[in-house]
This record gives sequence, structure tokens and C-alpha cells, in this order.
Amino acid sequence: MKNVMGIINTVNEPDHLEELTYHRCIASVPFGGRYRLIDFILSSMVNSGITNVAVFAHTKYRSLMDHLGSGKEWDLDRKRSGLFILPPVNEGLEPVKGDLHALYGHRDYLYRSSEEFVLLTRSHMVCNIDFRDLRNYHEMTGADISVLYKETDDPDSISSRIVTNTKGRVTSIREQSGLLQGNKVSMEIFFMKKSLLLDLIETALAEGHDHFVRDAILKNIDHLNIHGYRYQGYLGVVNTLQSYYKHSMNLLNPNVWKELFFQPGLIYTKIKDEPPTRYKSESRTSNSLVANGCIIEGTVENSILFRGVRVHPGAVVKNSIILQNGMIRENVNLEHAILDKDVVINAGRTLMGHELAPFIAVKKKVI
Repeated sequence: MKNVMGIINTVNEPDHLEELTYHRCIASVPFGGRYRLIDFILSSMVNSGITNVAVFAHTKYRSLMDHLGSGKEWDLDRKRSGLFILPPVNEGLEPVKGDLHALYGHRDYLYRSSEEFVLLTRSHMVCNIDFRDLRNYHEMTGADISVLYKETDDPDSISSRIVTNTKGRVTSIREQSGLLQGNKVSMEIFFMKKSLLLDLIETALAEGHDHFVRDAILKNIDHLNIHGYRYQGYLGVVNTLQSYYKHSMNLLNPNVWKELFFQPGLIYTKIKDEPPTRYKSESRTSNSLVANGCIIEGTVENSILFRGVRVHPGAVVKNSIILQNGMIRENVNLEHAILDKDVVINAGRTLMGHELAPFIAVKKKVI
């Protein structure tokens, strides 16, 4: 895959994560105890041999830049190629709305890259993919564009659908804003020649359009040979609060956890040197995912605890997700809740949500 460059497009990603994205973009939303959503696509690219990766930042990207840094954890801190975080293209004081403007505004990056092919992705697809299989399929079919899809009936995520004929050619793409019928969910991962991408960008903009899928792809679907490649691994389209909670809880299934984080390659993230979790003698923990640096003195069941969480004596945490440095004080009863970073729940509080509508607390809130 040395002849392939990767682009992670965060412009106009569908975002219904409510309080979780008040202060961060969807790409940097914490997930799975120590990771961010972007880690999965970025790690898949690196494991597939892609060494030239650009991340198109758009809005609220401070935490994203802090997380990615120089790309060292993904072996992308290189003298040649490596990781590029490209800032938003501004018109006046506001960032542009359509992703075609962002692609066009950074066309120099595309021209200067020596790779022949482009892998264009989103950041909120939780999966572990060997993109070499996609390239082999692309070359075998002789397609102009190959798009990944997953056959699923998951109703909790917002993503476009595709329709294919018996030969695998894409005949229709149904956008997120339309009627989402069918079970072939587009993963919004496109593989094509760089020259074709540049031509689609310039042509669509010249016609007054500004969205890549809706305008550059969908309006040319009869003229382009677009093939769908079926992905059969685990997929979580995480762009709603319900899908975030659901796919987080799925990690408590050992089979899902092993498939997502180890097959076909490892998932990498920013490293923080913290001590192991400390379990006091009165603590009880079952079927939970607990990151390092925590102190557990109460009861934790079917929950995910990020780094540095403290559960005081008498507290009961069930079916909940507590992000970094959360503080659960004495005799708190917490169930079906999502607590952002640095949230403090004072002693004696009872907070209960529902698995379809979890209680959520914004970052640094004291309850």
C-alpha cells in the first residue's frame, strides 16, 4: 500500500452526540476506556501500510490536535510523508461548509504527494480493516471508485445506504437526509485514483456544488464505474448518543473486544504513563472494562471506566460509561449514565437513565 495515501475527512460529519461534542469534534470523542474514535481508522491505515495520512480538521479540533500530536504512536512521525493535520479553509471568519471546498483548498497537498491512489474516509467508523483487501478488490473489478459497505440492520446510527446490482456495481446512494431504506450501510470509505479525485473536486466546484458524496459522487453515479466492497468485520457507526452507548457496551462482549482491537491488527492510541488500577478490599467489579490509573472502592458492574476514575466506598456504578478523571463519591447510585471528563458526583446522589436514553453529564460538571 505504499502507492496509497489516506485522507480522514472530518468536515460535516453527522454529529448527534450532544454533550460529548460540545467542546470537541466527533473524531476526538473518547471511546473504549483509553481510545478516541479516530484511532480505529488511523490504525487500520497504518496497519495496511499507508504512511502518508492527512486529517482534515474543521471545527473544535484542539483536542484532536492534542491527541494526534506528531503521530508518534502510529509511527507517522517521519521525515518523509507521515501525519499531516490540515487546518480548515476559511472564507472570511467562518469555516467553509462543504467538504469539496476543504479538499480543493488543500489540493497542493494532493499534488505534491507521490502516491497514485487515495483512500478517503470518515473518522467515526469504529472498525478494524485491512485495506489491502479493498485495493485488491478495486483492481480485480477495474472500478473507478470502490466504496466499503456493511450489511446491517442497526437503527441507532446515521449513515447513508447504497444499492448494488448482482455484479456489485453501485446503482444508487441514499443520503442520510433521505429515506434510509436497505441494509447496505455505506462506511463512507472510498478508494480511487488521485487524478480522478482531483477531477471530481474541480468539476463539482465549477458547477457550484460543495459536497463530495452528494454532488461529486451521486450526480456522476451513471457515468462512473462504482463498486461496493462488502466488509464482514465488526462495525460501529458512532455518531448518535444511542449508537455511542450501544457500541461502547458491546465492548464488554469478549468476542467483540478481541475482534475490534486485535484483528487484523492492533489499535493504537496516545500513550499515557499511569499506574495500574487499584482495587481496595471492599471493592467489587464484574464484567467491566477498567483503564489504568483508577481507584475502585465501591461496586462496578457492566461498565466502562476511563483513566483516573475514582469510585468511593458505598458507590454503585452499573451499565455506565465514566470518562477520564471522573469522581464518584460515597453512596452514589449510578445506572445507564455517560459522564464526560472530570465530572464529580457528590455523595448520596442517585442518577438513572435508560439504555435507549442514557443520562449524560457535560465535561467538568458537578452534581
